[in-house]
Amino acid sequence: MHPSDLLFALTTRRLVAIVRGQDADAALDTVLTLVRRGIDLVEVSLSGTDALRVIEKARAVLGPDALLGAGTVLTARDARRAADAGAAFTVTPGVTEAVAESRALGLPVLAGALTPTEVASAVAQGATAVKLFPVGPGAVEWLRALRGPFPQVPFVPVGGIDALMARAVLAAGALAVGVGSPLVGNAADGDPTGLHDRIAMFRSLGVAAS
Repeated sequence: MHPSDLLFALTTRRLVAIVRGQDADAALDTVLTLVRRGIDLVEVSLSGTDALRVIEKARAVLGPDALLGAGTVLTARDARRAADAGAAFTVTPGVTEAVAESRALGLPVLAGALTPTEVASAVAQGATAVKLFPVGPGAVEWLRALRGPFPQVPFVPVGGIDALMARAVLAAGALAVGVGSPLVGNAADGDPTGLHDRIAMFRSLGVAAS
């Protein structure tokens, strides 16, 4: 995936679903359910059980063009293993060595940053977009503050964002949002209760592209 492809996907999808869980089979089922219900930009966190295997299996089922990435990529080794597993992009929680390694591997990267210094560092290291993390309840205000000195940086706020906050953050100028448990719930741990309803809610609020 070229960086411009990830930017296009973020612009058109507006929602990155974050899947992490302790049941690899359930995590895989969750990824496939999200994609089949139209939430097709998905990050599988390496903090989950057998996450690389989940990525490999999802890639095998979904094919080479699936918008499937690896999250919680901390080290250069993580980036290499994610690429080998079939990740099309990486997501880091901070500005780590994984950013430069991902770019060296030809992978676009959503680099985690929160402060102005971190944002500037992420951009300097070649981040495709900046994962504004962790934003919490002050997401809208923090995004607006950072867009002043960084008007051209594509921001993707992540952390504690539910459907209503996602809509507000997008209205404030975020390129997209990253959402984990408010969308996925416990599905990746083996309890899919309510997953379809939550997907429908995010789409009905205009957060995820229809």
